[in-house]
Amino acid sequence: MRAADLYIRVSTDEQADKGYSQRSQEEVLLKYCEINKIQVRKIIFEDHSAKTFIRPEWTKLLGFLRQQKNKTDLVLFTKWDRFSRNAPDAYQMIATLKKLGVEPQAIEQPLDMEVPENKMMLAIYLTAPEIENDRRALNVFYGMRRARKEGRYMATAPVGYKNRTLDGGKKTIVPYEPAASVLQWAFDEISIGQNTVVEIYRQAKAKGLPCSKNNFWHALRNPVYIGKIVIPKLKEEESFMVDGLHEPIIKPSVFYEVQNVLEGRKRNLKTKIVTQDMLALKGFICCPACGKVLTGSASKGRNAHYHYYHCNSTCGYRTRAEEANSIFEKHLKDYNLNAEAATLFKSVILDVYKNEHQTTGSSRKQFIDRITALNNKVTKARELLLNDDIDAADFRAVKVETEREIVVLESKISDLRSNNMSISEVEKTLDSALTKLTSIDALYCKSDHYAKRKLIGSIYPDKFTFEDLKVRTAKTGDVFSFIYLINNELQGKKNGTTTRNSVLSHRVIPSGFEPETYRLEICCSIQLSYRTIAFFSRCKYGKLYSNWQYISA
Repeated sequence: MRAADLYIRVSTDEQADKGYSQRSQEEVLLKYCEINKIQVRKIIFEDHSAKTFIRPEWTKLLGFLRQQKNKTDLVLFTKWDRFSRNAPDAYQMIATLKKLGVEPQAIEQPLDMEVPENKMMLAIYLTAPEIENDRRALNVFYGMRRARKEGRYMATAPVGYKNRTLDGGKKTIVPYEPAASVLQWAFDEISIGQNTVVEIYRQAKAKGLPCSKNNFWHALRNPVYIGKIVIPKLKEEESFMVDGLHEPIIKPSVFYEVQNVLEGRKRNLKTKIVTQDMLALKGFICCPACGKVLTGSASKGRNAHYHYYHCNSTCGYRTRAEEANSIFEKHLKDYNLNAEAATLFKSVILDVYKNEHQTTGSSRKQFIDRITALNNKVTKARELLLNDDIDAADFRAVKVETEREIVVLESKISDLRSNNMSISEVEKTLDSALTKLTSIDALYCKSDHYAKRKLIGSIYPDKFTFEDLKVRTAKTGDVFSFIYLINNELQGKKNGTTTRNSVLSHRVIPSGFEPETYRLEICCSIQLSYRTIAFFSRCKYGKLYSNWQYISA
């Protein structure tokens, strides 16, 4: 009596197909063995694709057949597509089984391998399933490509999104929090160009971004975040992008700024100095003896740690951190904006804001004119292509370059609309910022370590020494030098005297009916107004807010 091993295979996508269930195949094979008096040694159940023979249960069966060489006569299955859907691999496996003395046979498509003509039928049985697989794969490929052209994202959702099925059964992606917000923050930080991508990734990871470093780099290049779907190149059709049906989470202008940073066209990296809370001035103070930048450290005493700013050179200069911090905090009071000047600041900023935003319409018109010119450029290139004056490759290059610039310009127009704040919103922001400008010392004391260092860097763009603070004023930024000027040099003298070496204009107001001291106050007020307007005309309002955006937060 001949012995046989029964091989029953069904892939996951065939489970629901009629006649392919494992129970059905087992029943048919056992009945066949009973009728033909064949002894059943093993029954192997496989749930795997037949595209290759790298299948767990088949590998075990092949190992068993090698151990039991010439002890098994047959390997039975229902049809040849249960055996394989890859003709070259199938021929090779048939040869391997013959060396082991085993004959593979499909009971519903029986073939006598001793008859040469049956090899042609075997080729048909093996090739037909392979053709079916290839046709199915091709249909799926073109179907997915068509869906992409319609704006649907046809893959696993990238970080910041999640897959969702709509009511009609169509697939889409939607923003997923908190990953989407963290990714927005990461794009904004990278577009500024002041920190490395690796450092921003570490911070994003700490904020809860569920993403590996490699996937993070891919995300920074992926236009799906600005609502675009990439259609890859296929034969003669070049790669291009279409508008996606999903919601974008990154502004196009920010996305292209990030691309400039990644490609090295924009980079303004600043090294951060990590310090303890007691050493907030570390890296800002210069040694009064040798001029080198002081570092800071803590030394352990008997009952506590004592912090010092010290020089690493041979001069050996050092000072107690508590004393240095106290001197600095007292010095900050000189930069508290007085209440009268704050009112004038608000009036002037509002006036400059109104004047600046009158130019929004002209900027928008310039962008629209540029977009029109670019569209005309594409039209002209298309005419040259039709007249055979340029080839298709040159036309595609012009079109791709032009479309990218149009996207950037359209995003800038969108930003012009979104950046338009109402007067009431501006006033609310100004009130918050000016309230804190009138108490810089209190703001510094209440701030965390990072905010303290940011505030110090805003006040003193260059390094300073404590002799500067005690004897003379250290060099400060424009905003704070102007506040210091208001507080110390533009105040009227109570005794009615004037300062001949004042920075104010030396024009004398003619005598009238008012006392001399009042005329001096008028002069100071007029000069202050003109200086304020001139200053804020230079810094363009937005520069003030970019430097102090965290004050009103």
